[in-house]
Amino acid sequence: MIRTLLRAPQGAGEVAADALRVLAAISIVVAGIGWGPLSGLSFVLVTGAMFLPRLLGVRPSFDIVFGVASLAAAWSSVLDIYITVRWWDLPIHFLTNGIWAALAYLLLVRFGIVADAATLPRPAVSAALMTTALGLSLGVLWEMFEWFGHNFIDGEIYVGYTDSIGDLLIGGVGALLAGCSMRYLAARPGVAHDREPSPVVE
Repeated sequence: MIRTLLRAPQGAGEVAADALRVLAAISIVVAGIGWGPLSGLSFVLVTGAMFLPRLLGVRPSFDIVFGVASLAAAWSSVLDIYITVRWWDLPIHFLTNGIWAALAYLLLVRFGIVADAATLPRPAVSAALMTTALGLSLGVLWEMFEWFGHNFIDGEIYVGYTDSIGDLLIGGVGALLAGCSMRYLAARPGVAHDREPSPVVE
């Protein structure tokens, strides 16, 4: 995976994804100077997370969507768009929960923590269920973070029962959609994926 991370980008898609990572790094400085250290720190975390798709060698299209969604979510928070446009967090939760759940699933599979759905009797169903479960779990963690932020960091962070349930619901739908698309998302460029899994030697 380190070799994948360090190699030069190949094709326009990978160049675009790397450009988004550069934009995220620039955002650390811009947000830190313009909106304070906490805003800068949020982009440090986003920038680090945006290297995960490259580390895993996912499709450039997935990498680009991950980068765009992560940057949009972070800048929406810094610019208080979630407060001024109350419905805006719904499409953001739908998109980010889906792609983060898909990435979490790929990470867990790559490190051998969960089974690769392709090796199971019902691969499509298994991937969809696992990704949805991960998406809902990530959604709960995010709502806990928002509660913590509201109570201990910034009281302007909006929290509420209806808002939390709506966010979890729409995020779960996004994760389900990502799980149903996992056959495409899990495929690595230039690698055949229709072969049967190698038999297990007893």
